[in-house]
Amino acid sequence: MNQAFSIERVSFEQKHALKQLLELYTYDFTEFEPFEVDDDGLFGYDYFEKYWVEPERHPFFIKINGKLAGFVLVRMLTSSDPDFPSIHSIAEFFVMKRYRRLGIGKAVSHQIFKMFPGAWEVFQLENNVPAIGFWRASICDYTANHYQERQEDGKVIQTFISRP
Repeated sequence: MNQAFSIERVSFEQKHALKQLLELYTYDFTEFEPFEVDDDGLFGYDYFEKYWVEPERHPFFIKINGKLAGFVLVRMLTSSDPDFPSIHSIAEFFVMKRYRRLGIGKAVSHQIFKMFPGAWEVFQLENNVPAIGFWRASICDYTANHYQERQEDGKVIQTFISRP
């Protein structure tokens, strides 16, 4: 990877750009889920506004050489495990096609894991074979193969601990 990337928190003033990227992401995702557009031709995202009002949600842009290239939405989940009452989760992860297969997604995911030490859960739809391959490889590399994987409710779920 010879392109400089950065991860930047999306401010309230920048949320329109994130909303546009979410439309591209959702369109890509229709390969795996039968999403429909509304009467305005938009997919929408039910949790969008919550990223600026709920402290357990974190929106980030991915930039390559200063230009928008994708986004990461991180959320905190509650857990019944007394050792890990909170679990970080990748809610959505999107790298524009132009920047895929360059190692950027892997580098970004590793940086996000480092930014939020503790328990993690990452899931993919079981029919999204490319995403499963990406996340398995990224998490295996990040954790030196110290992660667990399970299948549940049509999802493949990886869990692991990110150390500070």
